[in-house]
Amino acid sequence: MADQLSQMECSIEAIINIFHQYSVRLGHPDTLNHKELKQLVKKELPNFLKKQKKDEKAINEIMEDLDTNQDKQLSFEEFIMLVARLTVASHEEMHKTAPPGEGHRHGPGFGQGGSGPCPGQGGPGHSHGGHGHSHSGHGHSH
Repeated sequence: MADQLSQMECSIEAIINIFHQYSVRLGHPDTLNHKELKQLVKKELPNFLKKQKKDEKAINEIMEDLDTNQDKQLSFEEFIMLVARLTVASHEEMHKTAPPGEGHRHGPGFGQGGSGPCPGQGGPGHSHGGHGHSHSGHGHSH
């Protein structure tokens, strides 16, 4: 029935599941408040946001920038803009750090990995269900 997910599909599901691991902690289960965003940045983006994770003012600026409707919470749609910006910035860093040579090459990005799957990608204990978020779950559909 269901085919195995590709690495990219697993990565997309991981982003969704990580968002919800934090969004369900306080307040509305489908949004991140300031405290939840701070926890997510500190735990899930320690290499990509090294300076910001320790700086309350930087977290406030990230929150204000992403919170386009100014409701003091981040919807998934608002949060995903952070993921998109970090992805673009890391890709640019990979080009800057690429080893010399011909062809399209990448060096390490902000995560310092450079190439290959991240640790735990599809390994033991990998779950597509994450924390129990379902696509027909708590009042929204995808």
